Amino acid sequence: MRFPRRRTLLLASLAAASLALAADAQAPAPAPGTADTLTGARGRLGRDWIGVRQVANTVPILVMAGHADSQNIPGSGTSGYAVDIRGAKPMQPGIRDELYWNLEVARRVVALGQRRGLNIRFYDPPARTIVNGDDPRTNWSVGKAHAEAGGYALEIHFDAYGPDGIGSGVIPALHRPLSSLDESLAVAFGGYPLQFRGGLGGPKRGITLLEIGKLEAPLETALRNPRSRERSLAVITERVVAALEAGLGRHRLVAAPQPVSAHGAVGLAPTHQ
Repeated sequence: MRFPRRRTLLLASLAAASLALAADAQAPAPAPGTADTLTGARGRLGRDWIGVRQVANTVPILVMAGHADSQNIPGSGTSGYAVDIRGAKPMQPGIRDELYWNLEVARRVVALGQRRGLNIRFYDPPARTIVNGDDPRTNWSVGKAHAEAGGYALEIHFDAYGPDGIGSGVIPALHRPLSSLDESLAVAFGGYPLQFRGGLGGPKRGITLLEIGKLEAPLETALRNPRSRERSLAVITERVVAALEAGLGRHRLVAAPQPVSAHGAVGLAPTHQ
């Protein structure tokens, strides 16, 4: 996409300012344009936005697991390469593998964030299948209410495998100024275009989506391998929480100059599941 010169200069200056959020993160992010050895390639579409609105360091953060209320109906998330292509057993019967990992990451992010003193909580719908997206129990409804009350709503996702997937990155909430939290997460994971697919249901309701990565190798392999699972989840969790802390002004998040190995050779070992 080509921008007029004045807008290009403005975006460049805003980008430089947005990176100065405060001290170094403990989980460095991959450099733009590279593939991380755990989460894989960043979203290939890139982003056309910058989050510059600094949020208060006490802003309430709501974390949700994508597709937690839409199992066994359209929009239930990806099963992942291992299940669909290799015929592996799902991680948990009755739900898609994406939801399984969404829940694992979301719960861990909230637990670590609370230990670090963040004003953060987790919402899990009371039912795994809620047909009406506007039912007050859905992620959409709870996230929308949270955002309208001044909070930051974040929904965790894993992207589809193969050519249907885009890669890791942030799909920011629409209809509100893009924030330092959106920006810091995008520094850590990459970003999608603001109007991705014409605007998804979550962003239209004020919910930011975070795609951790495509549910295929190397990410899916590292997660499914019992020898590397905990370490891989810990690295992902740390990266998300460090990005949230940076967006709140607690430290500075710096992109690593080279792709970061989150798990070493262990995470790339053949899976036994």
